[in-house]
Amino acid sequence: MPSAPTILFVGDVVGGLGRRTLLGLLPALRQRHAPDFVVVNGENIAGGLGITPKLADELFAAGVDVITLGNHTYRRAEIGPYLDSGKAIVRPANYLGTQPGRGSVIVEKDGVRLGVVNLSGNVYLRAGRVAFLEVDAVLAELEGKVDHVLVDMHAEVTSEKVAMGWYLDGRVTAVVGTHTHVPTADLRVLPGGTAYITDVGMTGPRGGVIGVKKEQAISSMRTHMNVRFETSEEDPWLNAVVITCAERPLRAQAIEQVLEPWRPAPAAG
Repeated sequence: MPSAPTILFVGDVVGGLGRRTLLGLLPALRQRHAPDFVVVNGENIAGGLGITPKLADELFAAGVDVITLGNHTYRRAEIGPYLDSGKAIVRPANYLGTQPGRGSVIVEKDGVRLGVVNLSGNVYLRAGRVAFLEVDAVLAELEGKVDHVLVDMHAEVTSEKVAMGWYLDGRVTAVVGTHTHVPTADLRVLPGGTAYITDVGMTGPRGGVIGVKKEQAISSMRTHMNVRFETSEEDPWLNAVVITCAERPLRAQAIEQVLEPWRPAPAAG
C-alpha cells in the first residue's frame, strides 16, 4: 500500500445496465488508476430502487470494498438482515437506531485503515436524525481508529451537500455527494484539505432521465398522472471520482473526475 492511497468512488449505480457498466469498466479503471479502495453507491442497483443481498454479493465478488446506500435502502425487504450481517455495506448513519444496518464501516488494506460514512440529507429525504449532528458522533467513534475517512452525503439539495463539505473540511479526507445522478463541476480540495464534489453522478443510462426511460419521465411531467417508471437501457456511462489521499491522515492531495461511456461487446452471431 502506498503512503498516499487512492480511493475510487463510483456514483449511484442504476439498474441492471448500471451494474453491467460498472462490472464492464472496473478492470480497466483498476489498471488505469490503481485504486487501493473501491467504494460504490448501490442504492439504485435493483431495478432502479434498492439493493438485494445477491446484487451486493456480486459487487463484493467483483472487488468492491464498501457499498454505500441512501433513501432507497429498505425498498427490498430481504436486505434488512443482510445489513446486520457484518458485511461492508452501510446505510445513512442518521437513520433511526432501530432500523437495520449501520452508518459507518472500517476497511483495511496493507495497514491503511479507511473509514466510510454514509449520511442522508434532511431536506426532502427522510432521515430520523440531523446529519450535521450525527456525523459528529460518528467521527468521534472513528477517532484514532482510521487513517482516512470518506463521507457519502446522499442528499437532494445542493446547498445541504455544500454545507456538509465546509462543515467537515479538515476533519475527513473526502465528502462526495450522491443521489441527484448528475455530475457537478465543482470538484476540488477545500482549504482544510478535504476533497469535495457536490454530486459524483450516476453509473447507468445517460439516455434516460436520471435513469428512467425518457418517454415515461416526460409523460409524467406533462400529464401530472402516475406513470410506471422503468430503467432506461440507452447510452450507459460510468460516473466516478478518484481521490488521492495525502500522507497526513484525514487529508487529500487531489480529486479527479471519471466520466466514461461503456460500449458492451456485440452479441455473438
